[in-house]
Amino acid sequence: MSPAVQTVVLDVEGMKCGGCVRAVETTLLDQPGVQRADVNLVSRSAWLDLTAGESDVAGVLKALADRGFPAKERALDDPIGAAAAGQALPGWWQQWRQLMVALLLLLLSVLGHLSEAGQLSLPLIGTLPFHATLATVALLGPGRPILVGGVAAARAGAPSMDSLVGLGVSSAYVASLVALVWPQVGWPCFFNEPVMLLGFVLLGRFLEERARFRTGQALQQLARLQPDTARLLLPDGAIREVRVGALRPGETVQLLAGDRVPVDGVVLEGASAVDVSSLTGEPLPLQAEPGIELSSGSLNLEATLVFKVTRVGAETALARIIRLVEQAQARRAPIQGLADRVAGRFCYGVIGLALATFLFWWLFGAEHWPQVLQASAPGMPHDHAMPHEMHHGGLGRGASTPIGLALQLSIAVLVVACPCALGLATPTVITVATGLAARRGWLFRGGDVIETAAGLDHVVFDKTGTLTLGRPLVTDVHGDEPDRLLQLAASLEQTSRHPLAYALLQEAQGRELQLLECDDVRTVSGQGLEGYVDGASARLRVGKPDWLVAQGVDISPAAQGWLSAAEGSVVAVAMGDRLLGLIQIEDQIRPDVAPALQRLRTHGLTLSVFSGDREAAVRRLGQQLGFAAHDLGWQMLPEQKLQRLEQLRQLERVAMVGDGINDAPALAAADLGIAIGTGTQIAQDSAGLVLLGDRLDNLPEALNLARRTLVKVRQNLFWAFGYNLIVLPVAAGALLPSHGVLLSPPLAALLMALSSITVVMNALALRLP
Repeated sequence: MSPAVQTVVLDVEGMKCGGCVRAVETTLLDQPGVQRADVNLVSRSAWLDLTAGESDVAGVLKALADRGFPAKERALDDPIGAAAAGQALPGWWQQWRQLMVALLLLLLSVLGHLSEAGQLSLPLIGTLPFHATLATVALLGPGRPILVGGVAAARAGAPSMDSLVGLGVSSAYVASLVALVWPQVGWPCFFNEPVMLLGFVLLGRFLEERARFRTGQALQQLARLQPDTARLLLPDGAIREVRVGALRPGETVQLLAGDRVPVDGVVLEGASAVDVSSLTGEPLPLQAEPGIELSSGSLNLEATLVFKVTRVGAETALARIIRLVEQAQARRAPIQGLADRVAGRFCYGVIGLALATFLFWWLFGAEHWPQVLQASAPGMPHDHAMPHEMHHGGLGRGASTPIGLALQLSIAVLVVACPCALGLATPTVITVATGLAARRGWLFRGGDVIETAAGLDHVVFDKTGTLTLGRPLVTDVHGDEPDRLLQLAASLEQTSRHPLAYALLQEAQGRELQLLECDDVRTVSGQGLEGYVDGASARLRVGKPDWLVAQGVDISPAAQGWLSAAEGSVVAVAMGDRLLGLIQIEDQIRPDVAPALQRLRTHGLTLSVFSGDREAAVRRLGQQLGFAAHDLGWQMLPEQKLQRLEQLRQLERVAMVGDGINDAPALAAADLGIAIGTGTQIAQDSAGLVLLGDRLDNLPEALNLARRTLVKVRQNLFWAFGYNLIVLPVAAGALLPSHGVLLSPPLAALLMALSSITVVMNALALRLP
């Protein structure tokens, strides 16, 4: 027997880029008892599968803290919305304050440059000591968290974005300080570099966080579906407003028109229309009446209802949906693996490139191309400057010595590099996609599921409950007295739970036929029922026509002809050895099946039907829905379905679509299991994609969203890799000798911020139609 596995969710601080994600994931997987770790940079959370008895959460938290990533465990029974609300940026006001201070210092630095250039009459502001003071305040104020975080990450062996920025800022500051105190070295003073770097970095991060925060809004909107209070109905009839968290199973709640359902429950009194579109995407309201189950988050539209609480807290349908979405956002897509591996080593590569850039331009480059120093030397006439040179307030100029130029270029390399874009490229898109899908009632179990759904070749459908409603109905009656025939048959079947019995009872109820008393009712397995019914002169039998013939019942030629022409299942009714009549019962095709299948075919998917039903019924369904004979399977046992699925999987990617109740083995065997119409059974592990509600036309929509999601992921990864491949050589001075292109560190910081914002905004574009 395999050991029990428990799920633990950690909220992790200090993650800034893909390298941080890689470091956290590696640290978690190195801990004893951790079977799986999914880390999400967007929500800054980690989902762990721990082996019970072998793992210690406290030890995991200590290991993370030692690596510079303090974390705390999140209680899985937290109130609905606690986790979603926790995605709001911690210390939002503190970050805003740091940004304002940095921008103020940046403004003063600009005024100092204008004064230095003679455009403003502010002599004190234009002096070097003034710029040195601004840089010192910038580093000790808004820059301090970046420096501290960068040092901590580097000491833990996992340098991060903070490490790169901190190294670049501190290098510029120290070099300028040396040049100020010891002018003989001939280095340029660029105290404004730290000020402008920090200003641009913090502004970029603030805008990035704002955009990143929007990626989780769909989940927050789901969380807000649960009201804060409920109207508790006391035993003496009094009504008391209580917190939703105080409700317990078995208590009674009153729901007024316009109220949200606070918890899961069963209607006891009243009748009303209930809007369930927020959970299932169903456009038509549910008709609630006594005995109907209601899920938390639904909206009561018309009249007052009284219902009994059945599930509260983390057990409600809404809480399970939110939990599934949160976990899905943490599960990585396989396409993300390369980016994470690159991001994990990215900082080391950038530091190495910065060092190589410094040594190259100090020891070789400036001597080999002396014009690069002449072009940026102070006092050089503008008309002698190199073409296309980037001038930004004097930055990038004034490098009159090889070591000064080497310093500027190496700092630009450190700052322009952006592992953030690599780290955010995939999880931002997955977060937006899963949240958007959840609002429509589609639950993807993770980025890996979305990637699989986007690459499907073949979709296999179960018949009953998937392509059909799963609720057979009486469609025709052959007999001299149809009402009498149905009354007798329904009376005998009233104790049975067979689907055909429900069809007979529903038809009798629709015709307002009174059921009769029965006695000595016996079920003949696989054949039908027999017994005595009030008003019948002999023993009554209801079942398969072949069984009645075997019992000595004679079927007339007219009845035999009607039976041969019947299209659905046929139930024969006999009293003694005399046939009273025949009843045709058919399962109804879902009204939205034909257009849904057509859309799937237009997307190039091959479609098949695997069913345990008889051949005639499956063939007829195939003809109605445009299936070729070789795409149909009938009278298939569960093991036969599994065998066929395995054969198909050897050639192509296959999805199995079922009702999620009796198709679990087939759903698990396919590349992607898709459960439709499962209602509250959303937590089954057999399906990778759960489509709530009873509409099959949600399937092509969900698969289309998966394809659009993968396109966005590829666009983001292309941008993230392409950005770094292009700007890093430019920052290192690759175009300086030939084109005079000099990328100053402040401009590098701005480009770095824009790269991260770009991938987040591209992910948000997924929400557009």
